[in-house]
Amino acid sequence: MSFTRGNDLALAMRLADAADSITLARYQSIDLVVTTKPDNTPVTDADKATEEALRALLKNHRPDDGIVGEEFGNDAGSAKRYWVIDPIDGTKNFLRGVPTWATLIGLIEKQSDGSEVVVVGVVSAPALFRRWHASEGHGAFVSVNKAAPERINVSQVSEIKDASISYSDFIGWGERLVPFQELMAAAWRTRGIGDFWSHMLVAEGAVDIAIEPSLELWDMAALDIIVREAGGSFTNTAGENGPFGGSGVSTNGVLHSAVINGLNP
Repeated sequence: MSFTRGNDLALAMRLADAADSITLARYQSIDLVVTTKPDNTPVTDADKATEEALRALLKNHRPDDGIVGEEFGNDAGSAKRYWVIDPIDGTKNFLRGVPTWATLIGLIEKQSDGSEVVVVGVVSAPALFRRWHASEGHGAFVSVNKAAPERINVSQVSEIKDASISYSDFIGWGERLVPFQELMAAAWRTRGIGDFWSHMLVAEGAVDIAIEPSLELWDMAALDIIVREAGGSFTNTAGENGPFGGSGVSTNGVLHSAVINGLNP
């Protein structure tokens, strides 16, 4: 069975609605259950309940599609399309009562040449009263406080000295730490906003560059297409396109070569 981009986006928005109903109900709950995963990162009962609910919806509405999720692994198999879910991006913020967290939902399609491309993305941040979305060839949008979506576009800043950079932290950079620090020193402004919001601010044109040195596919799939459909570029720190390279660099496109060259002197 084939589905239009509109069908896929509508389902992604329905998934986001389902996620919001669970995450908001558990946010700042005094009985929130927190455990530690093998990689020493926290996970809450809200993360697990949200991913379980979204998997159930997908199995009902897209039984032939695969699913990759942060909490319950890879069920993509040989499917030509698969959904990528991060039930709560920013779990540490979520459990501490910081409102910068979101559910990330992406749809990836395998191409005839063997490559994979994100074709739909939704980032829902209900505690920030914002939801961003994009689908291939149809632009990127944001809805604030459930108002009608408005189209967003990246900035036109053309030089690093005039650019605003958002980053996550100074951990995980390895040999790129010094080049990263030099890039930061050359910029007009830097802020450690981190997580999904850095990249969405790039898509909105409020920030020009967002950089994170260590990410998983579920952290990036939805961000990739929203940034690209807003007119920007999304690669890893080595300059490889897409959300598959273990790190994330979003820019307004104009600055991308300068950023990648700066990180890889």
